[in-house]
Amino acid sequence: MGEFRDIWVYLSTSPLLHLTLTLAAFVFASMVYRKLHMNPLLNPVLLSVIAIVLVLKGTGTDYDTFFEGAQFVHFLLGPATVALAVPLYRQFDRVRKSALAILLSIACGSLTSALTAVSIAWMLDARVVSIVSLAPKSVTAPVAMGISEQLGGLPSLTAVIVILTGVIGAMLGPLILNVLNIRDWAARGLAIGTASHGIGTARALQVNEVAGAFSGLAMGLNALATAILLPVIWNFLF
Repeated sequence: MGEFRDIWVYLSTSPLLHLTLTLAAFVFASMVYRKLHMNPLLNPVLLSVIAIVLVLKGTGTDYDTFFEGAQFVHFLLGPATVALAVPLYRQFDRVRKSALAILLSIACGSLTSALTAVSIAWMLDARVVSIVSLAPKSVTAPVAMGISEQLGGLPSLTAVIVILTGVIGAMLGPLILNVLNIRDWAARGLAIGTASHGIGTARALQVNEVAGAFSGLAMGLNALATAILLPVIWNFLF
């Protein structure tokens, strides 16, 4: 055990260790996901997070140390988000023809997401700081954290809730849409993107390109709508 600890202390000084850990966890989670017939309840992101947390907890590694090594993956989020424009460009004519319906659905989705989270937290007698931290739960993390901080919430709590929302949306969103008999790929994509941002969009892209394109569009527009509407509603209510 002592030798293993010494080896780990040596390896932990290399930033490549945590990058390798991140990639290995996702590759393993993806293998499990495909092996079990792509069961939505075994979302690779969820499995990866669990595996990495267990390793960090077991080795006593703090998050700052882990992030220092794995920040290259964080950097790639930018190009990956920009790349969502490619499938969206291929669906441009369909987006243009449905522009009004898209804008109305995203506005309704944005309001519904924020108001339901605030209402449930308020009924459960949550503190105001917790309520405002929950409100932007369906927005992509950087925007959600900025909104939360501006309104007096806890950005760290918001980040956790956003990730959980994305994972749950990716896991259960397609199942719920199937139960509701919603078959149109554009509608499914809009619903997933509005409710569960980037993680849901990644899931939508795996299933269908049209769904992925509309999910990416919904993710971006929902972030914009929430950033505009939520501060107005919050100041009105509180």
